[in-house]
Amino acid sequence: MTEVHPDTHGFDSLPHARQLDCLAELARTATANYPIPADVSVTLVNLSENATYKVEHAATGRRWALRVHRDGYHSDTAIASELAWLIDLRQSGVVTTPVPVPGHDGELIQKVGHPAMARPRNVVLFNWESGAEPGVNEDLRKPFEVLGEVTARMHRHVRTWRRPAWFERLTWDFETSLGERPHWGRWRDGMGMDDKKLDIFAHTVELIGHRLAAFGKSEDRFGLIHCDLRLANLLVDGSEVKVIDFDDCGFSWLMYDAATPVSFYEHLPEVPDLVRHWLVGYRRVIDLPQADEDEIGTFIMLRRLLLVAWIGSHSETELAQSMGVDYTEGTVPLCRTYLKNFG
Repeated sequence: MTEVHPDTHGFDSLPHARQLDCLAELARTATANYPIPADVSVTLVNLSENATYKVEHAATGRRWALRVHRDGYHSDTAIASELAWLIDLRQSGVVTTPVPVPGHDGELIQKVGHPAMARPRNVVLFNWESGAEPGVNEDLRKPFEVLGEVTARMHRHVRTWRRPAWFERLTWDFETSLGERPHWGRWRDGMGMDDKKLDIFAHTVELIGHRLAAFGKSEDRFGLIHCDLRLANLLVDGSEVKVIDFDDCGFSWLMYDAATPVSFYEHLPEVPDLVRHWLVGYRRVIDLPQADEDEIGTFIMLRRLLLVAWIGSHSETELAQSMGVDYTEGTVPLCRTYLKNFG
């Protein structure tokens, strides 16, 4: 572990560009903790809850993904729990997931410090998975069908998997998504909010809460799921759909996994058709009751408003900036339709 000498101002008070520099410096330092060549390049590929880097060795073409965890978001035990699940999913042949690489000390979770940070960060290195992220402009019907089948296999796996006694992950229910204890910030603090939006969003949130309370959390409806099966976390490799980035996995409604694949694109006219193809794949594995299918619209609306909150609380990220106020504006007609169809 690198010795930490925190500055007097703190990482969070630094300008965003300097924060990125510090994270990149930490990532480069972290590569020395692993049995990989010293002369690797480190390139930022994604900044969300965590900072993810592509680590590449030009001479051999070998690649890895290095994840620097956000301070205070997940405990060591929670990260170990995530890794335990994705390892078992792969070893059981359920779905291809990333392979974590142990450090020189044999540990999957490394602690690496930086002078600008008060505490060392948790770091995990994965082997790089081949495949390409599906694009929203592609024909996604077949990938969604495959994804539905993969998702059902993951749900089925959880039913019989004996989790470690120490297993710990966040719960994504109404209270921790749109209620009073939100993991990703308050939906009321989304970008571009005004009284009109606050009013229709409040009515929508109230209806979602009522419907989910009636839907319940029985074991056949609520359990350990991926929670973030959006296009950016899928890799299409030939006929195979691989699943990456289990950082948000936790306990939620199973049908929330039907909503996350259309994240940020919930307004597109092809969404109902994509959901239908997802259901075809899912039902190849699990006999899904009609009542569960009927509530998918609620989970899509829940996810949309959760992302409004996320964009508001993560305004420094490129993804949030690219969505911005337009995403909040585009949520209004979706709320109207939801209130009409589900109210």
